[in-house]
Amino acid sequence: MALASFLRRSVASAVPLARRAIGNHLRQDCSTLTTSSANSSSLPRQLCRSLFPACHFMSTKSNFDDSIRKMVESEIKCAEESVDVDQIEATPEDFPFKLEDNPGQQTVSLTREYQGETIKVEVHMSSLITGEEEEDENVDDAHKNNQPNIPLIVSISKTDGPYLEFGCDASPDEISIHSLSVKDPDQSEDQIAYEGPDFLDLDENLQNAFLKYLEIRGIKPSTTNFLQEYMINKDSREYLMWLKNLKKFL
Repeated sequence: MALASFLRRSVASAVPLARRAIGNHLRQDCSTLTTSSANSSSLPRQLCRSLFPACHFMSTKSNFDDSIRKMVESEIKCAEESVDVDQIEATPEDFPFKLEDNPGQQTVSLTREYQGETIKVEVHMSSLITGEEEEDENVDDAHKNNQPNIPLIVSISKTDGPYLEFGCDASPDEISIHSLSVKDPDQSEDQIAYEGPDFLDLDENLQNAFLKYLEIRGIKPSTTNFLQEYMINKDSREYLMWLKNLKKFL
């Protein structure tokens, strides 16, 4: 009993001491804050930053998010001024393919049937690979040098059996082939197929023959020149849509 009474008295005497110590510490902090706030426009803001650092972090985060949102809105305005979102390029009358463009996708698909063959073309957005602008008196040539290449994957199949797959690049008035593979649709994805030699290692006459082969099937400059303008405009439309989705999230 004597021990319990001693402990109660000790605790009772310790509490006022602790309270006084805490009170003195807080008064010192308040004195420091009052002095430092002489150069500040707001004491509550100093209290928030000194006593509650998380409050300052949240305030900074909110201001930062607002800043990003305003920058995105400004970029949207610039993008809207540079692109007509309602403009859809009409395909030329002699365009040999059916064009399918799904918003939000990086590619455009072309399909056609030609003398028992099914021809599919996957057109990728411009990779913005441009040639070096040279000092040239010919303005048209200089303009062409600044036009991006359009990557194409062309597949040609028949009713059954293997099919051909060409990897191409289309620049103004010119198409180049950089790969040619013979694909087996029944081959397992786990198997590694022989892709064939580097296309540029083939005999030059054979290279030219395959360029003519594609031209007969509709892969020609008049087709790819339209696709080039179409994909440049698509890139602008997709960028604007991306910005708006970004703003919606923010």
